[in-house]
This record gives sequence, structure tokens and C-alpha cells, in this order.
Amino acid sequence: MTAQEASRSLYPRFLAPRIEEALADTPVVLISGPRQSGKTTLARQLAGARTFLTLDHEPTLRAAIDDPVGLVRGFDALVIDEIQRAPRLLLAIKQAVDADRRPGRFLLTGSANLMTLPMVADSLAGRIENQVLLPLSQSEMVAPESRAVQDWIDRLFRGEIPHPAAGRGEIVDRVLRGGYPEALARATPRRRQAWARQYLDMLIQRDIRDLARLDKLEHLPRLLAMLAQVSGQLCNFSQLGGQIGLDHKTIGKYLAVFEQMYLLQRVPAWAGTTLGRLVRTPKLQFIDSGLLAALLEIGDISPVQSRSRFGPLLESFVFGELLKFCTWSERRHAMYYYRDKSQREVDFVIENTPGDIVGIEVKSAATVGGSDFSGLRQLALLSGQRFRAGLVLYDGDLTLPFGPGLWAVPLSTLWQAEFREASA
Repeated sequence: MTAQEASRSLYPRFLAPRIEEALADTPVVLISGPRQSGKTTLARQLAGARTFLTLDHEPTLRAAIDDPVGLVRGFDALVIDEIQRAPRLLLAIKQAVDADRRPGRFLLTGSANLMTLPMVADSLAGRIENQVLLPLSQSEMVAPESRAVQDWIDRLFRGEIPHPAAGRGEIVDRVLRGGYPEALARATPRRRQAWARQYLDMLIQRDIRDLARLDKLEHLPRLLAMLAQVSGQLCNFSQLGGQIGLDHKTIGKYLAVFEQMYLLQRVPAWAGTTLGRLVRTPKLQFIDSGLLAALLEIGDISPVQSRSRFGPLLESFVFGELLKFCTWSERRHAMYYYRDKSQREVDFVIENTPGDIVGIEVKSAATVGGSDFSGLRQLALLSGQRFRAGLVLYDGDLTLPFGPGLWAVPLSTLWQAEFREASA
């Protein structure tokens, strides 16, 4: 993908139909997600007759803070961008909705997970639906020209297996770029890393100050850099905190803020039937591999370099893609990892509402062997009839069977694929 192609003004966003459905029957719809993920652009596309206000505009922000009720009362229907900058507006919106419960009156965007805040839960319970817009998926980047996949996870649970619709593609380049539209528009790794540094500085200096009252903000850049070093690993937060003079409670508080900003996520252990054998510590995963690469100061991966540097980035990349599939999926899904005391593991375990299981293992190599499926075989044994499929995603160009329900699948199917029945 060239810089010119990457900087196209609009990509299709697969979340848009979900937001439109919500606006048709819910008074308040919130598009939440990290800054620069495309929320404002999508909200403008969906605004319709609603008046658009952004709280990044200082006079509008002052009006929202000084007279939230008056601001809301002055408009029939609103789009309010970056609502987290004036949380008192939420109470004014509640009053307006209680007086007039027409669906779709308010479309909000927020660069934080506001649904975790008590104010939102208390003031807008039963009146609001949250839709999470993450940075661009690889599938959105290739649509509509190629066979982009929107329902990758849903098809797995329906018993369909992805087969490549094109060659392997630029796996390393895609991982290092990530999905932020502004980063994609930068032509070189150096320029992308410069953007990422400015982006993180802005989050820490402004957005985190708006969201939470934290002491010792000067520790946040160093903590974030340390967390990047342990991405994809089980984390001892007490040990991490000790290296920068923070106790484990403070580390937990700061980590929760990073999660609210959609920078990273803790992935819990999957609890099957043999509870005593499972490791309980959550894993840490960064949501965007490009941002992780910038934090690790990795601009390229040459063939000479150790693949150990690329492994955590690739795992973060796959995690982000799976998470994006979940946001627009037909069903709700939860993401876990599996590891037992015998060190058999599966990078990602996806469980749907009925309790069915799909396991995903990530491998950066171009070849796959039977030993790569040891964790998936154990997961299949533990989950029994609930097990739908086990995939090893690898840097190859063929989908290959490795036993009942087990498949080696090219990484490229995450953005371009043909699906076939597992028995075919």
C-alpha cells in the first residue's frame, strides 16, 4: 500500500450499520474508542439533521462546562464530539431524554470508555447504547476493492474455515503500520513513529488529565514504555511498579486508565473444567501493533533480526484484528487466553454467548508442524462439544487440515478470504 493509497479520505467502517441500527431505537448512542480512530469522521457521516458540536472547540467546551443544561436545551438533536471533556453534559442529556425519548436524539463520541464511569451508568442507564470504534482493521483497508471479510469470527462459529483469496501480502509492513488513519498517511517508519510520540504525549498531557485525577503523571510515559516490553506476557505489576517507585495499587489504577483510553487491554485466563490447572494471571495486550512498535522503537524487521522481536508485535496485531471483528459481530464474544501448568497454551480463546469455543494460536513462521497444535488439542479436550475450531495463524499461503477441527490458516485471511465448510 502506498502513502497515497493509505491517505484516502474515507475508508468504509464496518461498525456503521450497527450504529445506524442503534440510532433507530435508542435515544442516546455513544461511539467510543481511542483518539484518531475515526470517530469524528464517522459521526459526521451519520449526523443527518443533527447539529454537530465538538468539545475540542474551546468556546463550545466553555459553554458545555458553564451551562450544560442551556447548551442541550438549545438544540432539538445533537452530535457531541469528545463528550468526555465535559461529563456534566451527560446529566443534561438525561433530563432532555426523560422529557423526550425519541430515538436517535443524541449521537456522542468519546475518546475513553465512558461506560466504566459511575456517572454514565447512573445517569443514562437504559437510555444509551455504546458502540466501540477501534482503529482501522486490515479488512476495512482493502475494502471494497478486494474480498474483505467482516464476519470472520461469525463464520468460524458456523463451521466455515477461511482460505486465502490472495497471496501472503505484506505481513510485516501491516503489523508495523497498525490501524490509525493518521499513521497510515505517513510514508516512512520514522514519520509514523514521530506521529505516535506526539499522539501519546497528547493523551498523557490532556486526555488522561481530563479523565482521571492521577498523581505522578510524570511516571506515565515510562510506565507505558515498560508495559510495551511485556506485551503478550503474564505481568507482575508489583515488580513493574517497583522499578519506577510505584506500588501495585497505583500501577493497577494507572493501568485501568490506559484501558479506558483503549491503549491496551488485560486478557483473562480461560476457565474450563479443570480449574485447578489453569494459570489465573491476566495477559497484557496492546490494541494497536503500530503504536506498540513505536513504543518499542521498532521501525523495521530485517531477515537478520531475531523473530523474537516480531512475535509480540504479531500477537498484538492479531489481537487487535480479532477485537475489531468482535465489535461488529452478530453475537457477543469474549476473549481469553489458555495456559496450563504443563505450559500448553493458546494465544486467544474466543467464547460466544452460548459458550462455544474457537481457539487461535499465532505463529510468525511460514511453516507449521503438529507440535504447534498441542495447546489447541488440549483446549479441544477440555471444551468437548463446545469446541468449534482451532486455528494456527501462520505466515503461509495455504489452509491445511491438522486433524479434526484443527487447521493451519494464513494470516492474510484476516483481511481477504474465501470461506468453505470445514468438511469440504
